[in-house]
Amino acid sequence: MSVEKESAQLVLDDSRSRTLEPSWPARLAPEPAPNRIGVLLAFGAVWFIWGSTFLAIRYAVETIPPLYAAGTRHLIAGSLMISWCFIKKLRPTRAQLRASFIAGFFFFVGGHGLVHWAQQWVPSGIAALLIATEPIWVFLLADVADHKWRMNPWLASGVVLGLGGVALLLGKGQFSEPRMKTGAIVVLVSALSWAAGVIYSRRSKLSGHPLLLSALSLLAGSLMLLVIGTAIGEARGFSFSSVTFRSWAALAYLIVFGSLIAFTSYAWLLEHYSPTLVATHTYINPIIAVLIGWLLAGEKLTLNLGIAAAMVIGAVILVQRGTGLLDRS
Repeated sequence: MSVEKESAQLVLDDSRSRTLEPSWPARLAPEPAPNRIGVLLAFGAVWFIWGSTFLAIRYAVETIPPLYAAGTRHLIAGSLMISWCFIKKLRPTRAQLRASFIAGFFFFVGGHGLVHWAQQWVPSGIAALLIATEPIWVFLLADVADHKWRMNPWLASGVVLGLGGVALLLGKGQFSEPRMKTGAIVVLVSALSWAAGVIYSRRSKLSGHPLLLSALSLLAGSLMLLVIGTAIGEARGFSFSSVTFRSWAALAYLIVFGSLIAFTSYAWLLEHYSPTLVATHTYINPIIAVLIGWLLAGEKLTLNLGIAAAMVIGAVILVQRGTGLLDRS
C-alpha cells in the first residue's frame, strides 16, 4: 500500500466512481496515440514497482522508526507535489484543508503507518496479500454506509473466498512468533482504515485539482505520522548514524520509484485506458510482492501461503467483477 496508491485513490475515489480525466483541464486538440513502449513501461511500473514497495518498507523500517519512515516518505512526496501546485497557482480552500486531515488519517496514519509498523515483523509477501483484500472491505463498508446490502453471486463468492484466504493467512502455524501474528492483524486493520478512507473520499464529494487534493492529504498525513511517532517515543534512542545504507536506499526507492514514478505512470494510464484494465495491478502486485520477498529476502513459500494467495487474488477478481455488474445495473 504505497503513497502513489493512496494519491490515486484520492484522484479516483476508487475506479468505480470516477476517472482522472474529467479533473484535468480540457484538451484543445486530440493527443497522439500512446507509444507502445511507453505503455508497457507504465504498466510495468504500476505492476512491479508497487509490488516491490512492501519489501522496500520492510528494509526501511529495519533501522528507521516505522512512523518516522512513513512520515518522512510522505512529507517529501507531498512537498514536491504541493510545490508543483503552487507553481501552477493552485491554492487550497478551508474545506480542502479540513478534508485533507480526515483523509490523511485514514490513508496514511491508519493505512500506511500501521503497515510500516507491522512490517517490522510481518514478511512483505504476507503483508501484500492482506492489503490486497482492500476491495472486499471497500464493498462491505460502502454497503454499511449506504444502509443497504447489494449482493450478487460474484460478490458473495468473492467475500467468502477472501475471508477464507485471510483466515488461512492468520491460521495456526503460519507465524514463528506472536509478534508476527499481531503484526498481520494490524496489517488487516490498516486495510480496513484504507477502505474507510475510500468511502470518506467518495462521500465528501470535495472538488478541486486531484494533485492538489493528493498533496494536501500527503502533507496532513505526514504531519500526523511524525507527531504520533514522536509522542510514542520513536525519537528516543534514534540517531541518523544508526540508519543503514539499505534502509536509506529503501526509503529513497519508496519516494522516487514508489511515489513519483509509479504514481505518475498510474495517473497517465488512467487518462488513456479504462480503470478496469489499469486495476489489474490489484491482483498482480501481491504476486510480485510474494515472489520478490522469496527471491531477495528469503521469505518462505509454503503450501498454505500459496493457497491463501490464490484465494485472496481470486476474491479480488470476483469482487471487482461483482461491483462491475452493480455499476452497470
